[in-house]
Amino acid sequence: MKILIANIGSTSLKWRLFDFSNGAETLLHKGGFERVTDYPKAIEDCLAQLKDAKAIANENELAAVGFKTVIAKNVTGCVRLDERVLKAMEDYNGLAPAHNPPYITGIRLFSKRVPSVPLVGLFETAFYQFAPEPMMRYAVPDAWHDIGVRRWGFHGASHKFIAERSAELLGRKDVARRAQNLYVDGGKSPVEGAPFRVISCHLGGSSSITGIVNGVAIGNSLGMSPQSGLPHNNRVGDLDAEALPYVVKTLGLSIEEAQRQFAKEGGLKGLAGGLSNDIRDIQEAASKGNAKAQLALDVFVSEARRWIGGYFFQMNGADAIVFTAGIGENRAELRAAICANLDELGIVLDAEKNAATRATEAVISSPSSKVKVLVIPTNEELVVARETKRLLEKR
Repeated sequence: MKILIANIGSTSLKWRLFDFSNGAETLLHKGGFERVTDYPKAIEDCLAQLKDAKAIANENELAAVGFKTVIAKNVTGCVRLDERVLKAMEDYNGLAPAHNPPYITGIRLFSKRVPSVPLVGLFETAFYQFAPEPMMRYAVPDAWHDIGVRRWGFHGASHKFIAERSAELLGRKDVARRAQNLYVDGGKSPVEGAPFRVISCHLGGSSSITGIVNGVAIGNSLGMSPQSGLPHNNRVGDLDAEALPYVVKTLGLSIEEAQRQFAKEGGLKGLAGGLSNDIRDIQEAASKGNAKAQLALDVFVSEARRWIGGYFFQMNGADAIVFTAGIGENRAELRAAICANLDELGIVLDAEKNAATRATEAVISSPSSKVKVLVIPTNEELVVARETKRLLEKR
């Protein structure tokens, strides 16, 4: 069983091809294109690369094409991407304007190019289906909630991978099994012993923090849209609801222009005075004394600590804090800042291990640390491929 995972951006196409034959999980091929302007050609070139690499002989070898879809109205989980689902995605284009439109376009193009191959989406909201309702509600009238004004949570594939892998690494096979089977039995797999509590920190161009108990999410820092939560590379993150009308009236902006600035000029870029939305540029500028760049880093760290602290309190502590994604896996300085002066909470980094760890699995906490701190590179594509395989086998 060969499953192609297509990751579609507004100007990019990246892919990984997995083979699940004979019970294995083998990565056969991966690649990608940036600055894509002709998606039909990019898809054709992707398939050509797979053939040239002898990963497939023809498109009919593909059991499915899987997509890391983001959000759709009244749809979540792992589903076949038919017109009903695509229409539900279109209904929420406004909540994910940088994600949904290119995905919808790409899915339709794949459908035309490989019409006999099933197309499957694992929605980013899926991991939060089983979270406690109080953690997912906003304090709004019922009529608002009924049309979808609630916390949905995102980065579900990444946090689900961390739920599984952290349990495996720390000897909790029972919890790993529950996380693996989450979309099959809704988190009913048996767990033995004390609760296993993980705070998963997906820190990158887009960032979120999730509390996980026994492999099941209790909430996510992202709310109704990917615009919320921590500051992102150029998206503002959490913001008071009165900010939008205030900015529109005071600066004379249209709602559309204000939304554009929230999405394109905010976040780390906005805090750094428009310098850059790349954390590497911001760190370099801060090291040279740029006060706004340092402020951007300080706000990012402060917000990460706020969300970690919230889940720490909610779960009565944590067995592990896990850093993943581009910043979490690679920026030791920010990991150190987020974990600084937390010894009273049982969180103590090993400075040498932390400094030496980059994009590889490692425990970076001190042996004396009550809470284990880990770096685990995420593998969202593998999660999507696994769930796509499950869906195909159910039918």
